[in-house]
Amino acid sequence: MASKLSRQQQTRKRHMRVRKKITGTAERPRLAVFRSGKHIYVQLIDDVAAKTLASASTLEADVRTTVKSGANVEAAKFTGNRIAEKAKASSIKNVVFDRGGNLYHGRIKALADAAREGGLEF
Repeated sequence: MASKLSRQQQTRKRHMRVRKKITGTAERPRLAVFRSGKHIYVQLIDDVAAKTLASASTLEADVRTTVKSGANVEAAKFTGNRIAEKAKASSIKNVVFDRGGNLYHGRIKALADAAREGGLEF
């Protein structure tokens, strides 16, 4: 039987379920991912102080010149590497991964794997 909730409502429901369990701190910020139809965005968030410590997306100028589309696995890998570089610059090594209610495959998995390769631990 098909769900009566829309895809967006299902994602929101999953995101709330995940967010009940995880919180970012200054020592271990939350790596929050938002995936739209055309782009992917990622932030390192300290929930205690309510501050964004670093961010990366496929909208950044150097990313747009490197990747053809912001909505594919290649762009997600590039964005994962960028956030890992920015985290290193801020001396952040450990994070908590927040997939944003998205299923862990495709672009989300590619971003997470690239961030791990870049030196982040989660």
